[in-house]
Amino acid sequence: MKLRLSALALCAALVGCGGPQFDGHVFRNEDMAFRVGPIPQAWRPIQVSGSLLAYRDDRDHATIALNGRCGKDGDDVPLEALTHHLFLQFTDREVKSQEVLSMDGRDAMRTEMVAELDGVPKYFTVFVLKKDGCVYDFLHIAESSGPVSGQAEFERFVNGFATLS
Repeated sequence: MKLRLSALALCAALVGCGGPQFDGHVFRNEDMAFRVGPIPQAWRPIQVSGSLLAYRDDRDHATIALNGRCGKDGDDVPLEALTHHLFLQFTDREVKSQEVLSMDGRDAMRTEMVAELDGVPKYFTVFVLKKDGCVYDFLHIAESSGPVSGQAEFERFVNGFATLS
């Protein structure tokens, strides 16, 4: 009986180590490890295809997502092109602001944009960062036509980002 329980515990531990792990501050998978800034209590975790982390802020009817990929389109693609690629399926795109800033010791691009998907306008705040062969996309997608109250929380979440070894 003790042997069986030990084997089950070992198996559970090995399975737990195999996939992505997130403890509320640090994310790790086989390709990358990073920490993020504070996650507000009002954000509830959701599943979004292709995202490493995703949340819904019901106060602002906003979706927050963090995507990351390594070894696919990193070092030789400009930040502006990587940002533009995020909006290929959208119409009536209007960039409200765009700037290059420093993030985790590298240049990153911050963009605010209104764009439509199937005729429905959304307000996007997006950060794109390239670091160590990986590209990270941070998205705040609001249903309004302008910045919402949760924008500052999103900025703190993004500003707390740092890659880890």
